[in-house]
Amino acid sequence: MVARIVIAAPATGHGKTSVATGLMAALRARGVAVSGHKIGPDFVDPCFHALATGLPPRNLDPFLQGEDRVVPLLLHGARTADIAVVEGVMGLFDGALGTEGYASTAHVAKLVGAPVVLVVDASTASRSVAASVLGFVRYDPEVRVAGVILNRVDSRPHEEEIRAALEPTGVPVLGVLPHDDEVRAAGRHLGPASSERRADAERLVVRLAEWVAAGVDLDAVVRVARSAPELTARAWDPTDDVRPGARRPVVAAVSDGTFTFRYTETVELLEAAGIEVVDLDPVRDETLPEACAGLYFGGGFPENRAEGLSANVALRHRVAAAVGEGMPVVAERAGVVYLCREFDGLPMAGVLDAVARTAGGALGYRDATASADSVLAVRDQKVRGHEFRFTSVEPRSGPAAAWTWDGREEGFASATLHASYLHVHWAGHPELARRFVAAVRDE
Repeated sequence: MVARIVIAAPATGHGKTSVATGLMAALRARGVAVSGHKIGPDFVDPCFHALATGLPPRNLDPFLQGEDRVVPLLLHGARTADIAVVEGVMGLFDGALGTEGYASTAHVAKLVGAPVVLVVDASTASRSVAASVLGFVRYDPEVRVAGVILNRVDSRPHEEEIRAALEPTGVPVLGVLPHDDEVRAAGRHLGPASSERRADAERLVVRLAEWVAAGVDLDAVVRVARSAPELTARAWDPTDDVRPGARRPVVAAVSDGTFTFRYTETVELLEAAGIEVVDLDPVRDETLPEACAGLYFGGGFPENRAEGLSANVALRHRVAAAVGEGMPVVAERAGVVYLCREFDGLPMAGVLDAVARTAGGALGYRDATASADSVLAVRDQKVRGHEFRFTSVEPRSGPAAAWTWDGREEGFASATLHASYLHVHWAGHPELARRFVAAVRDE
């Protein structure tokens, strides 16, 4: 039995990340083993979850993983936990556009059979909070709203007014949290993108735990989580999707304050295949790991450490030489920028004959088709992914495009390379992992 609870909100900005993270940390401080899960393709919030729980970050996303994989992935991530805390995305019923709520918090809550606790910003309302909560309760009877946490409550009279209005609805108040400027600093910009920022984030998580522990009935939250019904599915096992080989080749996974965006299951799939995954810091490390047979670049914010990436000339040249000699490489988002000739005028690895620049953002779910064979996919293969970028790449020449969606081509693909802003969850498309593993093994 996995006790579980979903932390949701009427909309973005009500404080669900702060509450969810603080709840995870407060329960852990009580000696409860907690696993943190984020609905959607987000990478920043799970960074906080990992700090709060001490366990790897997890995402639950029907669009990227498929509906049938959501429960197995939840069970896999929560296998060592007493309780799973699932943070929602946007408003409770907001999903992929044009899909009637597909991949929304409500959709996932129904898939995993979890009760929902609604976090409501009460700073600009009193009795109207009850009307809002009642609307969420009645909108979809299959979603069980089991309680509410009132956030940014100004005073005791303010709290009493809201409680009195909520009483006829039958929805219990599980917590009341005051406005706190320090807590509001838990914005998305503070993700632990460097050692300095990580220290700030760790301090903030401690503050969030204190804030939640002082205002939320943790025992009541645990009782709600334990009311979730038994799940009959089997936990996801990466060895079902990949098989180990006779050799144990090394893959350098570029991971520092720039390349922090990667799904935990990606590394687990590689390790299950018998790959030794070694973290590589592209700012400090000057060479690749011994016996390195492949490279994996995750996503992130390259602008945060562009000067440091460029200054490490030794590693840039080593990466360029290795890829030029045919070493398999997969690069996502920030990794694409690193492989270009330059980024905002600073020299990069030069693997791709392209120039990257800071630019306007583009994000959203994508149904994509592989434009050519690559180290990751085969031509005409269809996948579901998520595009997230604030940079643009202008190719001068080079390999074919990696993907096509909505009539446009994107990325770079060859027999030994795949570089793209489209992030595909490998647990939802394990054939990608198998293809990369085969290339690393030189099969």
